[in-house]
Amino acid sequence: MTALQMVRRKASCACCSGFLDGKFDRRHFVRAVAVGAATFGLAPYIALAAEGNYEAMVLSCIDPRMQEPVHKYTVEQNLTGKFSQFVIAGAAIGVVAPAFKEWHKAFWDNLGTSIQLHHIKKVIAIDHRDCGAARIAYGEAKVATPQVETETHKAALAEFRKQVGERHPQLGVETGLMALDGKLEMFS
Repeated sequence: MTALQMVRRKASCACCSGFLDGKFDRRHFVRAVAVGAATFGLAPYIALAAEGNYEAMVLSCIDPRMQEPVHKYTVEQNLTGKFSQFVIAGAAIGVVAPAFKEWHKAFWDNLGTSIQLHHIKKVIAIDHRDCGAARIAYGEAKVATPQVETETHKAALAEFRKQVGERHPQLGVETGLMALDGKLEMFS
């Protein structure tokens, strides 16, 4: 088997096989242009990925119900491509609750890295209603009613703001409690 035959055999991807087989036609050209366009369309985000000047780090919960509402919030805030993200059970609760003390260092190390690499200006912590991590951390009684649940999150978010202020006083801090429908109540 010649070297060219070996290369042709290994070229099984749709974008290059036509070149090596001598079958480059309009369909292969369109496919190659589409792949190139997609690559170049992402180039600004790829170029900024490692280091740069970004707006924020967004802290949110691992709850799958919150992925779309948090994403929608970041889009509405014009943060697309301008933030780093840290996702942990309970969001701010996962960072400050004694029940999750083993996790705290991971968040603070990541925040420090985002400050160093991304030069972020603020951290945005988004807790959410009906949070299982809040139940684990504080017990059922601390989330039994909407009012009690709100106070529990307010206290955790206030502690989060305090700790960020002590560790990184140059950062702005925004905190809020998001309903499952995406409505966000901000706390200062």
